[in-house]
Amino acid sequence: MGRSVSYPSGALVAFTTVEVDDDDANERDLDFEYEWLREDLRTRAAAAFPSLGDHDGWRGREDRILLRNTFADFGVSVYGGLVAVWIAERDDGAYWDAEWRTARSPRAQHWLSQIAPRFDALFGDYDCLGHMSNGEGVYRRRAA
Repeated sequence: MGRSVSYPSGALVAFTTVEVDDDDANERDLDFEYEWLREDLRTRAAAAFPSLGDHDGWRGREDRILLRNTFADFGVSVYGGLVAVWIAERDDGAYWDAEWRTARSPRAQHWLSQIAPRFDALFGDYDCLGHMSNGEGVYRRRAA
């Protein structure tokens, strides 16, 4: 069965790729490109959304958190050469403990809806057209 790149449920997602120019690329080349991509995403996201601060963590096994603020996690997931850049409402114990005392979720959803167009414009190079019955995604490169 095929599959597509992972991202957290309910996330704003933008798709791009990580590429190695050489056909004989090895694992070290891919690791270097992935490391460069993560740093580039951190820099661009922190500049665009100053409330995001460094955070190194995971949501599940495949979704890496790079930055976080009071409301959201910003991260990246990679499968093959396809990259999902995502931002989603936080889903950790400390967040939900604070939610219990003071409702954060409505404010988080409002903030995410406000940044959605800018997020998509900054990070999206591909549009997801849909998924086949075996789970594989179909993507189209955006016009320049």
